[in-house]
Amino acid sequence: MTQRIAIVTGGSRGLGKNAALKLAERGIGIILTYRNQREDADAVVREIEQKGVKAVALPLNVAESDTFAAFANEVRQQLKHVWQRDDFDYLLNNAGIGINAPFTDISEAQFDELVNIHLKGPFFLTQHLLTLMKDGGRILNVSSGLTRFALPGYSAYAAMKGAMEVLTRYQAKELGARGITANIIAPGAIETDFGGGAVRDNEALNRAIAGQTALGRVGLPDDIGTAIAALLDDSLAWMNAQRIEVSGGMFI
Repeated sequence: MTQRIAIVTGGSRGLGKNAALKLAERGIGIILTYRNQREDADAVVREIEQKGVKAVALPLNVAESDTFAAFANEVRQQLKHVWQRDDFDYLLNNAGIGINAPFTDISEAQFDELVNIHLKGPFFLTQHLLTLMKDGGRILNVSSGLTRFALPGYSAYAAMKGAMEVLTRYQAKELGARGITANIIAPGAIETDFGGGAVRDNEALNRAIAGQTALGRVGLPDDIGTAIAALLDDSLAWMNAQRIEVSGGMFI
C-alpha cells in the first residue's frame, strides 16, 4: 500500500508538531511547514524519521498568499523526490497566532493580520494545493471553542475561526465530486505556548478553565494531536462538513 502523506502547516511547534508526530505514529509521511523556527522544524523531522517515517520541513508564511504558487511547486518536487508520488492525501490547516485585545481596542493592522493568517491564508493555500491532493483526500481545518462560547478579548480571532467553519462546509460541498472531505476541529483551551502560553503558565487561569470544564482539567497537546490523527483515519472517511469540538466539555 502506498504510504499516505499529510501536509501540516505550522508543524514546528505546539499543536501542529503534536499532530505531525501522532500522524507519523500511524505511518503517515509528513510535510510540515514553519515560518521562522527552522531548527525546531528540523528537530521535528528528525523525531519523525526516528519513527521510521519520511518527513520534510518547508518554510511557509501563511500570511503571504503570493508565495503559495511557489510553495505548491516545492511540494510537488518533494513529493516526487522523497515519496515518488505526484499527490498527497491529507491537509491540516493548523498554522496560526493568537491576539487578545478588547473589541474596542483591536487595531486594523491586528485585524488584517488575523484575516491573512486564519482566513485568507488557508482559503488560498488549500486552493493552490488542490491540484496536488489525491481524489478521496481529506481537508481538516482548525477552529476554536471560542466560536461557541465568548471570552472577552477574542472577538477578531473568533470571527476568523467562525468564517473558517462556514468555509469548511462549502469546501465539503464543492469538493465532494472528487471524493474530498472537509471537516474542522475546534480545540478548547490547551497548555501550549499559543498566545504567549497563558493557559499553560498562568496557574490561576489554568485553574479557572479547569473549573469550567466537565473533565476537570485544561487540555494537553496530546489530546488534540491524537484527535486530529483519529479524524484523518480512513475509518471516518464518511464524516464530512462537520465541526468537531475537542475541549473536554468547556462551558457546557
